[in-house]
Amino acid sequence: MITTPRLILRQWHEDDFAPFAALNGDPEVMRFFPATLTRDESDSLAARFRDGIEERGWGFWAVESRENGEFVGCVGLHPQPDRFAFSPCTEIGWRLDKRFWHQGLATEAAQVCLDYAFVQLALAEVVSFTSVLNVPSQSLMKRLGMEKRGEFAHPALTTRDRLSQHVLYGKTRPA
Repeated sequence: MITTPRLILRQWHEDDFAPFAALNGDPEVMRFFPATLTRDESDSLAARFRDGIEERGWGFWAVESRENGEFVGCVGLHPQPDRFAFSPCTEIGWRLDKRFWHQGLATEAAQVCLDYAFVQLALAEVVSFTSVLNVPSQSLMKRLGMEKRGEFAHPALTTRDRLSQHVLYGKTRPA
């Protein structure tokens, strides 16, 4: 478990699955993903996140509000051993319920994840990527001190897909 002034990043609980499915089913939250997720798809994703944390001790953590225990979304780290031309790498990512947007919560959670990556895991670099259309996430990457490394066509999407072209950001461990 990792805490920030306003958040708790922790292992997934069964009662996180329903609110996670609700945010994954929201077209506005998922506008920079190929599609919204069904309940089964969302539950499977949450279970993979939970299993990854069990195996490694870290991953995409469930995020809850310290104030009231409410499920906020997920933020964390994910190994990408061979999927991309820039692999192996460790990715940082986030997905919050839109009720929690524009409050600095994604930045707060992502910053503590970067700190964890560099201090606890001693990673040399962390990357993040998103569709070139996803300006809000690119802004967050910049707030985290990440630098643009280039662009690439996402291998899971056809070149005709509006989301195919992605931007890659990275940050190296501070000296």
